[in-house]
Amino acid sequence: MILIDSNIPMYLVGLDPARHLDAARRVENLLATGERLVSDAEVLQEILHRFISIRRLDAIQPAFDTLLGIVDEVLPVDREAMEWAKQIAMNYRRLSARDCVHAGIMRQHGIDRILSYDSGFDSLPGITRLY
Repeated sequence: MILIDSNIPMYLVGLDPARHLDAARRVENLLATGERLVSDAEVLQEILHRFISIRRLDAIQPAFDTLLGIVDEVLPVDREAMEWAKQIAMNYRRLSARDCVHAGIMRQHGIDRILSYDSGFDSLPGITRLY
């Protein structure tokens, strides 16, 4: 199982044309292998936050559609995930709060791989970043 980070659907809808093709290739390769892809509710929140902050409301629906079209499940952000996120934040201070939430959800669900351009995940033992 692989967690899809928020930068993937945002690049797929064209936020960064240089990364669009690379992200599309990586997702296509994973889909071709039959790998189970998941994401979490925080990714949907990140999409909203980013596109609202840059006044690209037109990109919200395509980014949601893209993410929901490639993942098998969107995992909830619940208390247990946040307890994991808190522990990770206390031990790995270089990570953003959002990265801690993703990592907490990964720990909660036994996920050890993430498709992300965010190198912050490289510092976490037991998590492999696919990029």
